Amino acid sequence: MKHLRAVNKYFWKYKWRLLLGLLFVVLSNYFRILSPQVTGYVVNSVEQELVRESRATDPHPVSSKPERRIIRNQKSDTANYDILVRKFIRQLNSTGQGFGTKVAISGITLLILAMIGGAFMFLMRQTIIVMSRHIEFDQKNEIFRHYQLLDTSFYRSHSTGDLMSRMAEDVSRVRMYTGPAIMYLGNLLATIGFSLYFMIRKDALLTLYVLAPLPVLAVTIYMVNNIIHKRSERIQALLSNLTTNAQESYSGIRVIKSFVQERAMIRFFTRNSEEYRKNAINLAKVEAVYFPSMGLIIGLSTLLTIMLGGFYVIRGTHHTDLGTITEFIIYITMLTFPVSAIGWVASMFQRASASQKRLNEFLETVPTIQNPLHALNQHLSGNISFEKVDFIYPNTGIHAIRNFSLKIRKGEKIAVIGKTGSGKTTLAQLLLRFYDPTQGVVRMDGQDIKTLDIRNLRSQIGYVPQDVFLFSDTVTGNILFSSDQKTEPAARKAAGFASVDQEVLQFSSGFDTLIGERGVTLSGGQKQRISIARALSRDHGIVIFDDCLSAVDSRTEKEIINRLYAYLQHKTALIITHRIFALFEFDRIIVLDNGSIIETGTHTELLAMNGYYAHLYEQQQQTGEEAQTRD
Repeated sequence: MKHLRAVNKYFWKYKWRLLLGLLFVVLSNYFRILSPQVTGYVVNSVEQELVRESRATDPHPVSSKPERRIIRNQKSDTANYDILVRKFIRQLNSTGQGFGTKVAISGITLLILAMIGGAFMFLMRQTIIVMSRHIEFDQKNEIFRHYQLLDTSFYRSHSTGDLMSRMAEDVSRVRMYTGPAIMYLGNLLATIGFSLYFMIRKDALLTLYVLAPLPVLAVTIYMVNNIIHKRSERIQALLSNLTTNAQESYSGIRVIKSFVQERAMIRFFTRNSEEYRKNAINLAKVEAVYFPSMGLIIGLSTLLTIMLGGFYVIRGTHHTDLGTITEFIIYITMLTFPVSAIGWVASMFQRASASQKRLNEFLETVPTIQNPLHALNQHLSGNISFEKVDFIYPNTGIHAIRNFSLKIRKGEKIAVIGKTGSGKTTLAQLLLRFYDPTQGVVRMDGQDIKTLDIRNLRSQIGYVPQDVFLFSDTVTGNILFSSDQKTEPAARKAAGFASVDQEVLQFSSGFDTLIGERGVTLSGGQKQRISIARALSRDHGIVIFDDCLSAVDSRTEKEIINRLYAYLQHKTALIITHRIFALFEFDRIIVLDNGSIIETGTHTELLAMNGYYAHLYEQQQQTGEEAQTRD
């Protein structure tokens, strides 16, 4: 239960709704608890009327001993009734109404009490349940905001399906605690409290007898709830795995179909689903035995009420009358749902605790990358320097960058070339501060980027990632994702720089065409160019291209390079690639291998070295000639 303390701040935020809701719970049960007393009065009145009629028809009755005891207890003892019921009875008796009129008025009174109790029950739900919806809204937004703050390393070690499961399923279970569980707990305590109070006032010994089975109920609840708690945690973990499995299958459906692995994925999902089903059924079996057991215990209490109360009436002891028995039966009936709901409420508490524990694991995760206390907001001109930078990925231990030093002046166009795994993409992620160097310093305009405001830093850098991601939105929406302008002309201008504007115009709805999830409706080259257009939609002083032309043909590549050259005038550009762009006049070309610089210079200088760059260029030329021969 300690995990649920994290929700207390929401209870404090909506304290007036909570307090009003609990007040309505008490009032609803207060007016409901008056009904058994009015009913008991009516039953005793009927008994008295029958005795009078019996005496009127037989002036010389021969009363047996049991009958005399019944007659002695005919007069209803109203002293133990609620003050409102006592006033009602006194008022009714003082009017001198006939027996039929009294019964009719009592019936109308019971109807009015039921309506008042129902009205307060409506208000109870409108306050507590609505409060729980507000808390659910706030909690989901808190979790989503925290997800946005977590750094890249967190997402490398956690699956999307698990993140979604925690926000959807776990928050839903916590809502059951903040709403229904609190409401039913308050209702349970109020009903039991009022019932026990008036039962003990009426007949303490009979109350003790009829409620004797309840300690058995308490022990049963304690034992079963431990089982429910453990199995609920297991079920939540399995559901998270199931969600992850489904999410990955949907995202990778093209890969699954291309390798004809539908059946294998179905078998995998079925196996996970079967394990979830077995655990859920086992939990259902526990609950299936538990709730009927509650009904059995309540039934025993009702049986004891009728049996013991009947003996008292027949023998004329304990001042018990038929009205008292009727009241106790109604009290027991009213207690049936609250008592049987103890296990249900406890189960909701346990499940909510298990879910909140899972949520707290993420909410208590502190982002590795954080803004400094006095972050600097400054305009970046484009001077960049890496000073003896080393970087090791925290999750895998891969040493991606080794003793790397490089200075880039404002307006320079730098190409970073190297084979896969040489550390090219890591440089881009360090510049954007997705990670901090393990050793060394990265500076912008002479300032350590750790001292700069993260949002301000990233907003001044245009970035085209290697792994293209497009949202399920229109072409315009994707291109202008970070731009203040949301007009088609602005999107068309950026698309023109990326040489994709004419193709977009041929789509069914042009720039208003809806792109499928992750750009599934587009070709690889189109996705890359729209991603480039997105980075060029704002006037960034620094632009980073991370292997963003791998899916386009050579003709389109030349066209894009020509347009980019015009766009990148007076801007600092870092172009990461595994291919050589001989047509682009780079100020310097950096060749990486195993996280270190092995060659640096211009295109001509590197060819003259006859090293790795020259070898790579020769291979690329041969590949191009072979492709032209095949064409």
